[in-house]
Amino acid sequence: MNTLVILGHPNSQSYCAALAEHYIEGAKAAGHNVQLLKLGELDFDPSLRSGYQKRQELEKDLQEAQRLLQWCDHLVVVFPTWWGAPPAILKGFLDRTLLPGFAFKYRENSPMWDKLLAGRTARLIVTSDSPAWWLRYVHFDPAIRLMKQTTLEFCGFTPVKVTRVDSIRSRKPNSLKKALLEMKNLAKTDLGIKRPRLQKVGA
Repeated sequence: MNTLVILGHPNSQSYCAALAEHYIEGAKAAGHNVQLLKLGELDFDPSLRSGYQKRQELEKDLQEAQRLLQWCDHLVVVFPTWWGAPPAILKGFLDRTLLPGFAFKYRENSPMWDKLLAGRTARLIVTSDSPAWWLRYVHFDPAIRLMKQTTLEFCGFTPVKVTRVDSIRSRKPNSLKKALLEMKNLAKTDLGIKRPRLQKVGA
């Protein structure tokens, strides 16, 4: 299985980065072909300057990112929850890469759309200082809903699994280390995720 891991934290020395590295170790041990994108090390403008009204040329790093998104069978996005949302660099990456004609295509005279990245699975690994129950039941999971429902599922990824590593600020070192080790087993589990059949565009 071809697996693309995206580190959505701008700091490559962060705890999110450690989670991503441990997932990759487990994935390689399980037989995945793995590629890693560290968004904080890519060279691109995260702002979609003219919205969708004018074409904005893709930088080389984003061209490569689009190639890897098409290459992968399984996508893993590791990111923290900041102010109830993913970091700006991750949102900017999505704005710039998941473009009409690449990730989706609206149908003529219809409110429906074609999901051009269908046939792929995904997992979100999401950290937060707040406990998961607070984000879920008080704030209704805005970061996860944005990433899972209105972005990845919109483009055709399914299923999109979610793993939370919450209460980071109050966790003890042993608990943080345990969560890292759990990433290796998670990668093995993901190898068994059943992928949907590819459908013809417009079907």
